[in-house]
Amino acid sequence: MTRSKAEIAEIMQIFATENPNPQCELNFYNPYTLLVAVMLSAQSTDKGVNKATVELFKIADTPQKMLNLGEENLKKYIKTIGLFNNKAKNIILMSRQLIADFGGKVPTDRDVLTTLAGVGRKTANVVLNVWYHQPTLAVDTHVMRIAHRLDFSKGKTPLEVEKDLLKVLPEEYVINTNHWFVLFGRYICKAQKPLCEKCPIDAYCRCNDKQK
Repeated sequence: MTRSKAEIAEIMQIFATENPNPQCELNFYNPYTLLVAVMLSAQSTDKGVNKATVELFKIADTPQKMLNLGEENLKKYIKTIGLFNNKAKNIILMSRQLIADFGGKVPTDRDVLTTLAGVGRKTANVVLNVWYHQPTLAVDTHVMRIAHRLDFSKGKTPLEVEKDLLKVLPEEYVINTNHWFVLFGRYICKAQKPLCEKCPIDAYCRCNDKQK
């Protein structure tokens, strides 16, 4: 059962009213540190990434500084993060590409961003949305779960869900949807035990696991 356009607009307006200026929970200082933080966040928590990068970004907040630090030293800073060996390798390769091909600057085009080592569509979408304020929509596990629970999408892959959301969402809400859904999924509409008593859109919920 799918939602009507009017109902979707009502739901999204509630998100907008509840949190008119949602923010990314990763710590960053420029587009490069945001890109690195998002790369590190794959299969890791934002809290864990922030704990690792608080010291890292003091000495390596540009591609050149990261190359100066080197892969082995980088690993020492991020060793508490899952898949840190592979992430360190990709961050060094990505930094080298930025210097060689883009003058050290983070590209503003998704197709170009995804040519960088370790940068997929989701990572590119986050960077474009958060730093460059483009209406891109990154789909992680939270966003996919919320899109399914709200009957906004039946997509089985992140790309399918992204395309569905871009079709059904009113344009003015797209730029903040990733933040709204991630925060909602992280703190209220959790995968295992959703906090339905705190849900601002409880009246619209049709989920089988809804807490009565």
